[in-house]
Amino acid sequence: MSPSSSPRFFTEREVARHCTKDSCWVLLGTRVYDVTAFLRMHPGGEALILRRSGKDVSREMEGPPHRHSENARRWMEQYYIGELDRDSDIDEAQTLRERRNPSEETEGKMVENTTDDKEEGRNLCSPVDLDKDLVDWRKPLAWQVGHLGEKYDAWVHQPVDRPIRLFGNPLLEAGTKTSWYWVPVVWLPVVFYLSWYCYTTLAKGTTKLEITSDFSITIHKYFFPLLFMMGWFLWSFIEYCIHRFVFHMKPPAHNYYLIMLHFLLHGQHHKSPFDGSRLVFPPGLASLVVGSFYSILCGVLPRILGTSVFVGGLCGYVVYDMIHYYLHYGSPKKGSYLYSLKAYHVKHHFEHQRAGFGITSTFWDHPFNTVIPDEKFEH
Repeated sequence: MSPSSSPRFFTEREVARHCTKDSCWVLLGTRVYDVTAFLRMHPGGEALILRRSGKDVSREMEGPPHRHSENARRWMEQYYIGELDRDSDIDEAQTLRERRNPSEETEGKMVENTTDDKEEGRNLCSPVDLDKDLVDWRKPLAWQVGHLGEKYDAWVHQPVDRPIRLFGNPLLEAGTKTSWYWVPVVWLPVVFYLSWYCYTTLAKGTTKLEITSDFSITIHKYFFPLLFMMGWFLWSFIEYCIHRFVFHMKPPAHNYYLIMLHFLLHGQHHKSPFDGSRLVFPPGLASLVVGSFYSILCGVLPRILGTSVFVGGLCGYVVYDMIHYYLHYGSPKKGSYLYSLKAYHVKHHFEHQRAGFGITSTFWDHPFNTVIPDEKFEH
């Protein structure tokens, strides 16, 4: 809802009517929110919200089991659509609407079917105050963020629910977007081919690993699964390091270009975490990292062994990108591994941006002491 417009008023009966996947409203005190668009994004699953649809969620916001962060509360305000009039019945609510001026009445008129309510609610959600934000959302952001200076870090970690335009040039802009399915389409054939190539080459029994000039070990085909898993494990460490030390570097406030680089690499994802077109790496950009990984491994190990480790790491990368997309848009079953991983990752986005760097696993967060702490409630 636009900050300048008058609030709409709803009766409890009107709010309670919106209790389905197609139109889901909740209350926070007397404030009414249309959270339909947020259902599949909710880390606890859409069922948790649907069970509370049409009701006051103030208690759930405070916890236990989870106290929602300031960013989560700010995020919720994007779905605000009006106020609850507790003392009015339907006729009185109609009277309130009739008291508005004609333009407000036309814009805010309640429709009677659920589908129209859903669409109207979405139109009323204003993700960003275009007049007060630090950047002009009407223009490409890539060239603006560098001017934020010391305000950049706080700004980029206040997430919004809206797509981001990075560049004015349509070709450059298109190059920054990738549908999730392109990752397996591009990389899985490479994984399958190299796996077959490495296994059949090792099966010849001619590959030897020289320990000294007088001693070497023959590497049989049975070693391939071990080499493959070594590569996957190595990728998990690289994944953690890239996320923590590259994506979450804190650029100097005075350096325009480093701020812009950070925003292009990862800052834009934290600013708009549910922009589905930027949740996986574009294959062109990923190929630079993949090529470097391959060159280093083949420079350190015999070529066939380096390739065997590489293909395991490449498979780990594909799984990483797919899991990352699912953590943002999937609805894992409560109690499952992915359910806990999704809750962990959402905490990283909304509350603990300097911790929780593991995506496919929290393993490396433990030795590096970046585990997101469990919440404790005083009784």
